[in-house]
Amino acid sequence: MTASNPPRDESLHRPGGRPPRGAHPDSHLDSTAQLMNRITSQLGSQLSLVSLDGTRRPAPPALVLVGHGSRDPRALSTIRTLIERIRELRPHLSVHLGHIELNEPLLTDTLASLGGKENAVLVPLLLSRGYHVKHDIPEAAAAAPGVRTRVAAPLGPHPLLVETLYARLVEAGWRTRMSDSARRASAVVLAAAGSRDPDAAVDTRRTAQLLAERLGVPVVPAYASAAAPTVSAALRALATRGRHRVAVASYFTAPGRFATQCAEAAPWIAADPLGDHPAMARLVLHRYDQAVATPEPAPERALASA
Repeated sequence: MTASNPPRDESLHRPGGRPPRGAHPDSHLDSTAQLMNRITSQLGSQLSLVSLDGTRRPAPPALVLVGHGSRDPRALSTIRTLIERIRELRPHLSVHLGHIELNEPLLTDTLASLGGKENAVLVPLLLSRGYHVKHDIPEAAAAAPGVRTRVAAPLGPHPLLVETLYARLVEAGWRTRMSDSARRASAVVLAAAGSRDPDAAVDTRRTAQLLAERLGVPVVPAYASAAAPTVSAALRALATRGRHRVAVASYFTAPGRFATQCAEAAPWIAADPLGDHPAMARLVLHRYDQAVATPEPAPERALASA
């Protein structure tokens, strides 16, 4: 799937549609358009719950966003802001949060709180396949009492992640236009958490490839733990190739210990984590919609005894 043009950021809307002081005279038109977009989105969401004969359709499955968990308080704050963005895009969708470890609510507690009243789609706030995606989350889903669950694919790789990585690099000071000599000296290290699962490395390398195509410079994946190369090793390897103008792209969903360590190793600029960028909210809903649209496997028929 290719990324579509991002919608206007609804957070730019000001109450009353009045432009800020010093704004362009036509900026009120943007505010009005944003207000109309929000009204249209909410109205469409309401109408989607009503069928053609006027009867109310069953509510869609709940979305349970599954975070890893972190001792850094900024991580939980970031995820909560991301959830608010998701709710703005899909106002009538029931959205919940559960963590694998370190933060409350834990995923098991979130699923238990649903009380068997609704189906749920679990969307991992993780960027590649690995142990948590393949084992921890499905096991928690299978053990949920009375809740029918589906587990969506991890967020990456996907063009919307590349859109977010690119935006974070530009925010940090990456130049969208550079001379040929500057481009020959430039590169990016894509700093990820790391995993012993080889599929995780495959997914991260794919994201690095997509980002390299977007930037027009080499992008080398590197890891904070459990995999090689480390960020420092990747930086040294690039330096031997004459790439001395190297940025570190933070391939983390939220601030935390690993993201901070990787940023501190940057010889030039270090981008912020993916965080609550609007494209991340769109990607979460895309993974949710994919899971909802996938037919559930038919129950196995019990074999008749001989």
